[in-house]
Amino acid sequence: MSWQRLHRNTVVVTALTMAGVGLSVATPIVLGMLRGSRPAGPVLLIALGGVVALTGLSAFADRVRWRHTSYRITGERVELRYAWVLHKLRSIPRERVRTVDLTANPLLRAFGLTKVKIGTGQQVTGQQSHLTLDPIDRARAEELRRLLLDDEEPAPAAGEVVPAARPPIAELDWAWLRYAPVSVTTPILGAAAFGAVMQASDWFNLQGAVFTTVRDLFGGLSVLGLVAMLVAVGLVVGFVGSLGLFVEMWWRYRLTREKGTLRVHRGLLTTRSLSLERRRLRGVDMFEAFGARMLGAARVDVVATGLKATTENEKSNPKTLLPAAPIAIAQRVAVEVLGASPLSDVDIQAHPPAARARRLRWAVFGVAGVVAVLALLGALFTVVLLHLAWIAAVVLLPVAVALAVDDYRNLGHGLSGDYLVTRYGAGSRHTVALVRSGIIGWTVRSSPFQRRSGLVTIAATTAANSGEYFVRDVGENEGLRFAADTVPGLLTPFLEPRR
Repeated sequence: MSWQRLHRNTVVVTALTMAGVGLSVATPIVLGMLRGSRPAGPVLLIALGGVVALTGLSAFADRVRWRHTSYRITGERVELRYAWVLHKLRSIPRERVRTVDLTANPLLRAFGLTKVKIGTGQQVTGQQSHLTLDPIDRARAEELRRLLLDDEEPAPAAGEVVPAARPPIAELDWAWLRYAPVSVTTPILGAAAFGAVMQASDWFNLQGAVFTTVRDLFGGLSVLGLVAMLVAVGLVVGFVGSLGLFVEMWWRYRLTREKGTLRVHRGLLTTRSLSLERRRLRGVDMFEAFGARMLGAARVDVVATGLKATTENEKSNPKTLLPAAPIAIAQRVAVEVLGASPLSDVDIQAHPPAARARRLRWAVFGVAGVVAVLALLGALFTVVLLHLAWIAAVVLLPVAVALAVDDYRNLGHGLSGDYLVTRYGAGSRHTVALVRSGIIGWTVRSSPFQRRSGLVTIAATTAANSGEYFVRDVGENEGLRFAADTVPGLLTPFLEPRR
């Protein structure tokens, strides 16, 4: 393939994007200046000039980038070249391509464009682990995805019956929407809404009116009642916002199996299509967030080389194969992805009581530390903090103990066929199935407190995702034996009999 340019409409997209950014920044500044009785004409003229200058400079810079950037795909490599004042050539071997990620925000979709991110399996930060073609034509992007991941189905021979299309592994069920409000995003969105209202009212010099309205509506309530009412309103706003966020992220969600790849397609305003080579899979992580766990739901994340926990400008984790869904569906998806059922077949081994005692001690000591600080400050400054100290003890101690007990009950490990299974978490729970052949090393950690209790934490090292998966606070002999049995010969040379 000869050198090709990115799509020329990238300049228009950049200009429109920066015009929107400029207007959003200029609006509160203009409102603040007009509130100070300054003449409107010069203020608006300066603001408009700033927006035009920002838009023009950004469009010019992007045109330079477009004119001097090109890419090509050869039989062996994917290459991206920038050749102007500073010449730069980035290249990755095609056999190292692990993922092809197609993303299109509303502006790109309006112009029929897509950003393509070609990822490798390197566990490095920055842009060294991927090439980004931003943007190219949507049809061309799909062609590149099939080419790089070898998804082309062979043409049927003459007279051969064309096989029916494979059914998807999972599709969006709108009943899953009920799990969105029980996530941590609900209170965060509620608090963000309050902040946005206060900021906007400040821009328009209406904060006094906002406080007056709140006083008129809830003036008959006590301070405690007013706080409770505002919290309730915030939760309602967060509830609605979490539903909207779920719809935006998982609209038209489909998890499909193609030739040699898994593909996740989703998104309402910003569409996302991630293709992952099946031979790069190293396992799955079934994550039960606290709220979803209470409702019997779990999320399924993939453990694979070439994926990071987070990427820039992401609203959700790129390694998520299935949003929060009923636990039976999550287990079925895990089985279809792995081709085995280690999560349901494994015999989970409990950890020794010393692990529970360790967690209870940390829970009590943590609460005691908070109470001691409040009590000391109360003795020095005000009796109010003394009351906060005993209230904190009454409220926090049962919660901390309950989380410690739950953390211990969730601890477990085991072997199931070709997979290591480890489970952990307080409140929220992770159950990870990691293919044993993908483990390339072991790390054994033991703090002074663990050594006193005869415990160790072992970490299976793998070239996928975070790079380590832990079996926490297991008995020393059991942990070392488990590691030796998981990958025979890897840890054994470093073990010696206890004298």
